Amino acid sequence: MSSQPGLLDLPRRLSLSAQTAAAIRKAVEERVWEEYLPSERRLCELFQVSRPTVRSALQQLAKAGLIEIRQGRRNRLLAGGAGPAAAGNRLVVLVARQPLAHMTLGAYRGISEMRAHLAEHGFGTEVLVCAARSAAAQRRKIEAFLRQNRVFCCVLLSLGRELQEWFAAGPTPALVLGSCHPEVRLPSLDVDYRSVCRHAAGVLRGKGHRRIAFLVPDTNAAGDLASEAGFREGAPAEAGGQGALVVRHNGTAAGLAAKLDALFAQARPPTALLVAKPAHLFSVVVHLLRRGIRVPDTLSLVARDHDRLFENEISHYRFESETFAHRLSRLMLQMVNQGFLPPEPSLIFPRYVAAGTVRAVAG
Repeated sequence: MSSQPGLLDLPRRLSLSAQTAAAIRKAVEERVWEEYLPSERRLCELFQVSRPTVRSALQQLAKAGLIEIRQGRRNRLLAGGAGPAAAGNRLVVLVARQPLAHMTLGAYRGISEMRAHLAEHGFGTEVLVCAARSAAAQRRKIEAFLRQNRVFCCVLLSLGRELQEWFAAGPTPALVLGSCHPEVRLPSLDVDYRSVCRHAAGVLRGKGHRRIAFLVPDTNAAGDLASEAGFREGAPAEAGGQGALVVRHNGTAAGLAAKLDALFAQARPPTALLVAKPAHLFSVVVHLLRRGIRVPDTLSLVARDHDRLFENEISHYRFESETFAHRLSRLMLQMVNQGFLPPEPSLIFPRYVAAGTVRAVAG
């Protein structure tokens, strides 16, 4: 599988429903209609699109707070709905579980660039840190902030499924910086972890490995769940129990060591590991050294993610930080200019960097 296209900032074609929503919004801003929208049938005639397209466009406008959809009655225009020209409503909030200083360098730079671009367009940004307590406590804090401030939209960083669902059902436009859970309909930007882990499993199988383990933190983060799905697709179970083995751990060095000890105590231990998160990779390498397991002579090793400290030593996946920063800024400028984004993922596929930690085996 070639990963080269993931390095390019490819143009994205807006869906017909997104174009229709933008056209309706423009007509509303130009006061073509007062108080109520025309019927769906009339909108289909005006914009020469199908009724499902119009309904999808109306859902997007309702999500942006521009209209109220009323079953069996004409859809009503809302005064003060989210829009690019709304004065006094030019605050973008970054909702995170921890301070931005704890983010990876690439993500931090991307957010800094996004904030600079938003400032150039007259939008301020503020960080709202919701510590990892219960989802209900986090939601109450967010609700209080939204009541006290006129917020144009939110960027969600590492929030769990419940909060993603809450934003998806609410009136405030939001972009997920990360992956959405499957049942959540919000726009998002993330690495295509499903494809990455499917590709990694394929690389290892191509070298003859059949007993492959994937070490991933047990957080139920959407990106990690997508990683597990892709890994299983790339290394399907075979007769005799060979194939994909997902090993979840608690993220501590002791927890990782215990999982590794259990793996290598098996009669047929894995011959290859795929490891998520750079910090956890370092713990894995240290423990392998303690056990006298040599990479790649005894065990092949691939990192799902990139870190500058091991980029020349361990096979991994990486993308240029400029790609992430540019995608993020472009999405947010589209959000503030249109008032909404289509609820679909924007995915980055990194390139595979072979660094000598994968060795062919007989199988």
